[in-house]
Amino acid sequence: MAGGKETPRQKMINMMYLVFIAMLALNMSKEVLSAFGTINESLEDTNLKFEEKNDAALAGLSVKASESPDQFAAVLVKADMVSKATSDLFSYYSGLKEGMYKSVDDPKDYETMDKTAYTDELFVKGEKLTPAGEEFLTNMRFYKDQMNQILGEDAKYAVFLSTINEKFSGDPVNPDSGFEGAEVNYVRHHFVGYPLISSITKVTALQNDLKVLENEILSSMLSGQLTQIASMDNYSTLLNQDRSAYYQGNKFDGSIVLGRTDNSTVPNEVKLTLDGRPLVKDRDYTLEGGQVKLNVDAGSAGDHKISGVLIFKQNGKEIEVPVNQSFSVIPKPNQAIVSADKMNVVYRGIQNPITVSMPGVPSNKINASATPASLRKVNGTNYVVTPTTGNELKINVTGEIDGEKISSPPVTFRIKSLPRPTPTVRGQVQEGGAIQMPKNALKVSPIGAAFENFDFDITPVVKRFTISIPGQPSVVVNGSKLDTRAQGLLDLARAGDIVQIFDIKADVPGVNVKNMPALLVQITN
Repeated sequence: MAGGKETPRQKMINMMYLVFIAMLALNMSKEVLSAFGTINESLEDTNLKFEEKNDAALAGLSVKASESPDQFAAVLVKADMVSKATSDLFSYYSGLKEGMYKSVDDPKDYETMDKTAYTDELFVKGEKLTPAGEEFLTNMRFYKDQMNQILGEDAKYAVFLSTINEKFSGDPVNPDSGFEGAEVNYVRHHFVGYPLISSITKVTALQNDLKVLENEILSSMLSGQLTQIASMDNYSTLLNQDRSAYYQGNKFDGSIVLGRTDNSTVPNEVKLTLDGRPLVKDRDYTLEGGQVKLNVDAGSAGDHKISGVLIFKQNGKEIEVPVNQSFSVIPKPNQAIVSADKMNVVYRGIQNPITVSMPGVPSNKINASATPASLRKVNGTNYVVTPTTGNELKINVTGEIDGEKISSPPVTFRIKSLPRPTPTVRGQVQEGGAIQMPKNALKVSPIGAAFENFDFDITPVVKRFTISIPGQPSVVVNGSKLDTRAQGLLDLARAGDIVQIFDIKADVPGVNVKNMPALLVQITN
């Protein structure tokens, strides 16, 4: 007997092993096979939900990186690497399950999936692993090595790496820790001699481990970076104003505030000047709710500068937060300021964001209309305009100041049609030659469309496409994914064949989308 006390986890593994042996001895009851199928379905549903969560987390990091590259760009790079490593192994497992499902007539009839021949022949030959068995271990270990390389330098990821190194090591398994020298190859131990449905469930469980780990790592990345940003050293001051501009003779009532405006962020000392003149507490400013509330004359027309420092005491040290802000005082306006939020044109058939404002005029005192188009106010100075016909759009604006009506000359924009979208497969865009992809991956990959280098967040929905391979009639598919006929056609393709996906029809609600070019995919295996 081997020395050492068994851990609870090892005892559980031993018990599961004995249960599996007992199941095999009883030739696996139909109820047990169905139970495996039910568990597999539940895990697959969970994997889909985690995939959505992880995509959302990655998208959130991407937005933050675009807004605050200094704080989040490096984190996003690492998150993308984690996501790619996870997706690569997840896709490999999906291909394995695809082959397992195809080995039976009905992949939903779990009670018939009690044979072991498929995985036995796939993974082992005699006492050695087949190339497919070796590939299983290689992919698992490659993922483990990648994650250690990506995260290994940061101690906060140690708990995740510990789990990864344990679950994805591919090391031999000792099914009975009570005997020395009884180690069994990982693949043989987990997949050889077991019913097909249990092997499928095992692979789905590994996919679940991947997605859960990815979710926990991405969440840790985001929360860790936000904690770092919350440090007082990373704060800057902002100038908060009720108005966007001030007239001569007005009181300037703006506030110097920090990014976090709660009562605990009141500075211990304020040293500020306005155009070089020192500001005096209780006369020129007061401290209110974390804000330095100013109460000074706006001054003459032109730019005015507020500078100095706010001093905070933290851990016995004085930390100075520099203040370098300015505001402008301008004469009363006689025309509105209208600008397109995205570019100098608006696009036909979609909602274009428009900002409509007049300096010194509250947003609730501004009226705007558009011809020929529908103009709708969202909030404040934000509007959306939806042109449908014509090549030119005019925005008319009127405002009210102290009961006086102010009209602005019409502002003109060009109306353009949406550009031609670019087809994609599994999110990939064809650049130069054909996209290279395994046959099984293409079978489950959605055909999509995207507006490349376009400032609006609009995604066309693919409704139909045609697929063809050399020497075979084309197949028309309704929807964005290959149906049974198209998958059957793809089965006839050989490695190196070029699959053409053309006549792709996409839809943006209310807009006629231009035709897209064909996609070329070269089958790699």
